[in-house]
Formats: sequence, C-alpha cells, structure tokens
Amino acid sequence: MKRLITILPLLSLLVISCHREPVAEATVDLNPAYVGELIHFTSYSTNTNYVEWDMDDGTMYSSPIVDHFYMDPGYYDVQLRAFGDKGGVSTAVIPMQVIGSEVTIVVEDVDVEGLLIAEAEVYLFRTLEDWDSADLDRAIGPFYTNSYGEVTIDGLSYQRYYVDVFYRYGDEGWVNWDLGAADVGWIETQLLTGWELHTFIAYVEAVIFLDGKKSAEMEESRKGRIPRSPAAGQLKSSEDRPQKENKTSVPRENR
Repeated sequence: MKRLITILPLLSLLVISCHREPVAEATVDLNPAYVGELIHFTSYSTNTNYVEWDMDDGTMYSSPIVDHFYMDPGYYDVQLRAFGDKGGVSTAVIPMQVIGSEVTIVVEDVDVEGLLIAEAEVYLFRTLEDWDSADLDRAIGPFYTNSYGEVTIDGLSYQRYYVDVFYRYGDEGWVNWDLGAADVGWIETQLLTGWELHTFIAYVEAVIFLDGKKSAEMEESRKGRIPRSPAAGQLKSSEDRPQKENKTSVPRENR
C-alpha cells in the first residue's frame, strides 16, 4: 500500500510534463491559383484535438484536408486554427493569390460574315436579370473594341456573363439587344474558368435608331434601349435566326 502511494504522484507529474500546446501548420498545392481551380489544403498541425479553416471568402471547414476553389479573383488570407485538448489555440495564415478569368469579346455583324465592328461599346452583366434591366450601373464596363473588333477583359470571376453591345453613329449602328431577347445564347458567355483563355463572339445586328437624339440625350436613350428598326437590307427577324456557335476556350499555355 505504501508503494502505491509513492508512485501515483510521479505519474501525475509525468502527465503534466508531457502536455504540449497545439501548433498549427499547413501546406497548399497551388498558390497562386485561378478562379474556379480546385486547391488542396492539408493540415499538419500537432498536439491538436481539432482544426478549423477560414478561407476568407465566407467559407469555413473543420476537416484536416480541404479542397476549395474561389469564385472571385483577389488576395485571401486563409487561416488555420488548431485547438488543443487543454484549450490552447494556434493559428497559421496562408496568403493566397487568386487570378481572375479572361475573355476576348469579338463583335461581328450577324448577317455579314467577317464584318467586325471597331469602337463598339461592350458591357458585362453578372446576371440575366441585370442584363434585362439595361441598368449600366449593374454592369462591368464600358470596354471598347479595337480596330479588329476585339476587346480582351481580364480579372473576371468564375461564372457566366451576359454581354451588352452598342455602337451608334448618327441614327445608324449595331446592337445585340433583340438577339439576346430572342435567345439567351447570343449574349451568355461560357463558364469563364481561370485556367483557360476564352473567346466569345458577340453577334450584333445593324439597326436604325428612331429617336434621332444626339450627345447626352443619346446616352440616356441608350440606357433605356430605345425603339429601333432593322437597317435596310436586313431580311430576317431576330426570332428567325438560328443560333450561331460563338464560344471557344483553350487551355492557358503557362500557369
């Protein structure tokens, strides 16, 4: 009995001396990464009871191994918190860079093959509802096509966008509004993954504007998508045109 009494205090001291505070440690397989690209996070934390991940985009996880992707480009501070069984907490921070997606918009006349429209005004809307509203305050832009009828837009999110095109000189010009109203395929881009380069042909139709307004008044009328009529020689209505292929994507050559 005396022997048992002398051993128990020694065991208690041994347990106390073996207690270790948690240490948060982690690795990530892609940094920087593209929007939409699956990133693999692994916790190698020690002396932990459980861990929590804060991905800095409103997402939380509680497993040691996490696969996650980001919708929007930017810089994120991923935090891993390791909790010990005695109440201690250790935190590790992984600064992440997320690169946005990229799309080249090509503006082309729907009826005249190869007729590219330079200096066209291009907007991107995040939702079809926003596009329908014609409220340019909800859009990204304006962007303007070059002499080849192209404009490349980068820093975009992992999503589909809805393209609005406007060009006017006097009472004549090109728009894609009726085409988009007839079939969303004319205005909806492909899913803009970050690891690919995308091209979207924004077909437009020649129109004659009926309001006759100029300068600042013209801009106001443009926002409201004013009444218009087909230009001379245009035979088909928007509803009668078959949808043309207008989306291509190729892998980026380098990360």
